[in-house]
This record gives sequence, C-alpha cells and structure tokens, in this order.
Amino acid sequence: MSIMIPELEVVDRSTRSIRYLEHGWPSDLCRWHAHEEYELHLITDTRGKAFVGDYIGDFKAGDLFMIGPNLPHNWVTDQVWGEPVQTRDMLVQFSHDSVEKLAQGFPEFSEILKFLQLAQSGIKFEGFNPTFARGHMEAIRDNKGPERILAFIRLLVRLNEHAEKKTLSLIKLIQPEGGSKQAKIGAVVDYVVKNFEDDLSVAKAADMAGMTQITFSRNFQSVTGHGFVEFVNRVRVGQACSMLYASDDQITTICHKAGFKNVANFNRHFLKIKGVSPSHYRETARKDLAPKQEKQA
Repeated sequence: MSIMIPELEVVDRSTRSIRYLEHGWPSDLCRWHAHEEYELHLITDTRGKAFVGDYIGDFKAGDLFMIGPNLPHNWVTDQVWGEPVQTRDMLVQFSHDSVEKLAQGFPEFSEILKFLQLAQSGIKFEGFNPTFARGHMEAIRDNKGPERILAFIRLLVRLNEHAEKKTLSLIKLIQPEGGSKQAKIGAVVDYVVKNFEDDLSVAKAADMAGMTQITFSRNFQSVTGHGFVEFVNRVRVGQACSMLYASDDQITTICHKAGFKNVANFNRHFLKIKGVSPSHYRETARKDLAPKQEKQA
C-alpha cells in the first residue's frame, strides 16, 4: 500500500457502463490503487484499517464507502485476522460521465451530481443499514443489462437521501503527474505500513527515497498531508487498536509490538489520535464488539 499512485487501474467500459467486483481476503486484487471511476465499496467481512487519500481509519463488516476519481484507496485487514474469507468486499465502479448524461436527460437526477462532489474526498456512509446495502449490491450483481442499471440507480438515490455522510480525505484527489516523486514517497509508505514495528526514522526513510532529509520531509508532507513521524504514529496506533480488541496481551506488550519505545509515549500518542486511553479503548471496543460477534457466530 502506498499513499500515492503506485498502480493506476484502467477500467474497460466499452461494453458496460458499470463494473461489479467481489474480493476475498487475502487477495492480490486488494492493493493501494487509484482509477478514474467512482467506486462504491461495501465491506462484508473482517475488520481493519481504511486508507483513503490521507485518511486512516477503522473499518468493519457492514461499512459502506464511496471513493471519487483518482483518489488512492485500500482496505487492509488486521494482521490478527488469521483465517482467509471468501468475500470481504462487494464493489461497483462507474464513471462521472454516465451519471452526468443521466442528469442531462433527466434533470431530477441533478441532485446526485452534487452528492458525487462529496466523493472527491471519499465518503463513509455512517449508519447505513448493512443488510439493505448488501441487498442492493446483490441486485446489481445478479441482474444484467437495463435491470442492472436500474438497480444501480436505486442505490445511488438511497445514498443521496442518506443524511450521515462523513467525508474522509483532506487531499481530494491526486493526479498521475509527477509520478517519480510520488512513487518514491509511496515506496516509503508501503514500508511503514508493512514494518510499523521497526525503528523508523526520518533519516532512514529519506535514504530509502534517495532524498535529503529536508527534501524528503517537505515532499512527504505535500504528498500525504502528514509529517513522516505523525504518519508513523498514526499507523502504529491503528495497529495497536487491532491488538487491543483482538488479544489479551498486556498494554505494555502491545505498546512494544506496535513499535513504541515506552508506555508513556504510547499513551500520549494514542490519546492524541484516538481521544481516549488504550485501556478505555479496549474496554469500549470489547463492550461494543462482543454482542455483535456473538450474534454473527
């Protein structure tokens, strides 16, 4: 996963205006990438971290997202999730032109164009009924031709009506230009996400990118929207959250597994990023998660 555009996906729309996909986990198809199409993305299984532009946050089964054109994104299932799953994601990709032409022919759909503007930053539909969302996705999957398009439009209309739309990324979209600098920063971000527990310094990261520390720090900030140390701490805290609700390890143990040198430093960064202490997070997460997991069992 990288915060830039290590892989640009091209969708063939010569014979179809929308594209339906399903991903299992793990899968090579689940990677950090960007494309010109909008993407509706429903998580159907596992928990983990959502990376959308410069946004890093938790995801769980039932969460529904919309990603705008050229906005890099990926969903990384927590390492504590040991078993593979057959279907982790259901998603639909579609172009802006298709909806724009629809609104030109039918002015009643112009409201959807305004709603799509929010997706430039990525949207999470807070509180959207997951059973309802899955039913709409299945209708798109199971139909062909005009019936598939009608099922897709019905879902767009419902999403437009949904009140709780949380925008995610401060960086709205990243164009493919300037790929050399972006690729170098992206390679560093890949390394951080995969090796968050290692000793990660600005000097080491700058050396990996082949830049001076000053140039690297400036480029990392401009490309990702975060300082390097801040980004590393956000990734580590995110991983610590996974360990807190999925294991019985002591907080001191989790602190070191996540890459922090001492508990005081860990607590300070955790409180700053999550707004609560690690122990409070664990207590709240387990209280909220346990009933849901029992129901799903």
